[in-house]
Amino acid sequence: MVQDNSAAWEPSKDVDNTFEMVQEIHAGAPNIKVMGIGGGGSNAVSRMFKDKLPVVEYYGVNTDAQHLFRCDVSHRLAIGQNLTRGLGSGANPDLGRQAAEESRHDIEKALEGADMVFLAVGMGGGTGTGASPVIAQIAKESGALTVAVVSRPFSFEANHRKKNAEEGIARLKDQVDTLIVIDNDRLLQLNSQGEQTYTWEDALKMADSVLQQGIQAIAEVVTVPGEINVDFADVRTILNNAGPAWLAIGRGKGENRAVDAARQATKSPLLDISMDGARRILFVISGGPTLTLQEVQDAARVIQDMSDPDANIIFGTCRDAKLDDEIKITMVAASFPVMADNQQLREDELERLLQDVIPQSEEELDVPSFLRRQSSNKNRGFFR
Repeated sequence: MVQDNSAAWEPSKDVDNTFEMVQEIHAGAPNIKVMGIGGGGSNAVSRMFKDKLPVVEYYGVNTDAQHLFRCDVSHRLAIGQNLTRGLGSGANPDLGRQAAEESRHDIEKALEGADMVFLAVGMGGGTGTGASPVIAQIAKESGALTVAVVSRPFSFEANHRKKNAEEGIARLKDQVDTLIVIDNDRLLQLNSQGEQTYTWEDALKMADSVLQQGIQAIAEVVTVPGEINVDFADVRTILNNAGPAWLAIGRGKGENRAVDAARQATKSPLLDISMDGARRILFVISGGPTLTLQEVQDAARVIQDMSDPDANIIFGTCRDAKLDDEIKITMVAASFPVMADNQQLREDELERLLQDVIPQSEEELDVPSFLRRQSSNKNRGFFR
């Protein structure tokens, strides 16, 4: 069942200039839908909705009816209501998968007409981990370009949760065009290396920013006309069946603003990949009337130096008077070289987790899975 609340919200009056650029929906603009799946994913999309883009539809998707009711999004989709009776999936991915299968028709209806679908998922629990591959499959079968942004649990979390996450990511990877993974342990590294201690809310916002920047990057590329223009067809060229991807926005001011913006757009402390060696790249350089040809060349050189020598590079420029003395670079990159060593490490870790998982007690197995709602599991991991 889909609940539509889009008429209940007014556009934000405190929206950043970045979002104001896409207020006008141009003819032929693609239909972009964002779905937060499970508790963590729904929370992330709910926070994003405070700075919503007018060209994007936001959905919360969950088995937990009580949690879904509290989500501040324009559309709410309750799945598996006959199966779970609105009580959640009890951190059981198989139940999450069954819930999505039960509600396949409702999901198809919600995704109808979408040109591009973003999925936000906090991996390791039940609904997000189990339902996201099913929803991704439905999105791809509908013809939508499908991008998933997911998070891995912290290393200190339970082994069964990490095992669920790795298995869920493996299943999801086969159903999406593009997969972006946030490693929560990188938040801990940033916290220990920095001079200031992050609050829990700070950490949440950092994790959310990866998803938000990705959506913002795509929305701007396909809706804001440029002097050298790029459109949704270019985005599809870069991301279609691309595997891991990089979506980011960099900004720069001052004497070296172009280089600074390019470097910021090609670095992310939260992603589990590097942009080095990318074979498909799309970037748009935006600036005010003072943007020079030399600055465009300087920024392009930074990006080109990081890419594969034979990379397919699509670039555009956009004049934006609001930027004044600032330069902004929107980056979309994909098709990275396979890192054999990193892949082996992931496989070794998954094997260890499979061996270390402690079987559930007989007592717990006697309880229906939809009633095993352990509060300690409901609010773990990013997104939250």
